[in-house]
Amino acid sequence: MDIISKNRWVAPMLSVLLVCIVGVNVVQATGKWNEASDSKQMTELAASTHNNLSLSPEQRRMTEDGTSLSVHPSAQSVNWTAALPARNWLVSAQHEQEQKQAAARQKAKAIADAKAKKEAALKLAKIERAKAAAAVSTPPQKLYFTRTELLKQEDAKLATWSYSVSDKELFLLQKIVMAEAEGEPYEGKVAVANVVLNRLRSANFPDTIYKVIYQKSQFSPVANGRLKRVTPNEDSIKAVNAALNGQKEVSDNTYYFLSLTLADDLTVARTKKEVKRIGHHTFYK
Repeated sequence: MDIISKNRWVAPMLSVLLVCIVGVNVVQATGKWNEASDSKQMTELAASTHNNLSLSPEQRRMTEDGTSLSVHPSAQSVNWTAALPARNWLVSAQHEQEQKQAAARQKAKAIADAKAKKEAALKLAKIERAKAAAAVSTPPQKLYFTRTELLKQEDAKLATWSYSVSDKELFLLQKIVMAEAEGEPYEGKVAVANVVLNRLRSANFPDTIYKVIYQKSQFSPVANGRLKRVTPNEDSIKAVNAALNGQKEVSDNTYYFLSLTLADDLTVARTKKEVKRIGHHTFYK
């Protein structure tokens, strides 16, 4: 008893020591738990940041604002379905824009093609006018024939024979056109020259312009003397030049013409086939 009495202060000291030891252990455990919790939070934060980077701007905004983004499949399906109208509208708008652009390109191409076609037509018309002007201002010195037709100068390589036109014959041809068709349309004057040249080509008539014109009983101005009295006017000269250059108002097998109101002999009208009427003249083959 004396021993216990002497050492009664030991028990309280042991209790205090035990409490201190337990307290220290609790504090250490709490610190470790907090460190683990902080580490876990940092890991989750890093993962969350990584996931946010892969999200769309709208999804990141919702995440940052604290808006809940459901990861449930059904919720995702609802969100995707809700986005379809907007996506379809965007695709439709893009398609419409592409169609408009394609139509604009097609229209621009059509305009360019039409312009090029018009320019080509104008250029061709200009060339033809130049040829026509040359044809009525410059008579050729040589004619080119096949067995059935008078050729244009540019088709000379197709000719089977040719004929050189002298200045005297050129003037004589202008005079017969003037004498026969002075009051007739320009086309009628060209047609009279065509008849003379058709006869020159044909084996059934003389082989020179002079002989064709002066063949007996063929051209009335020769018989009545009018051929000697006339002077070719500008239209007659142009008509002869055009006919020599290949312009044809009647076909190559047309060999006759007459005025039904003035002719004394209508044998041709009764025996030949009518080809064309120009002014007061009727042409036959």
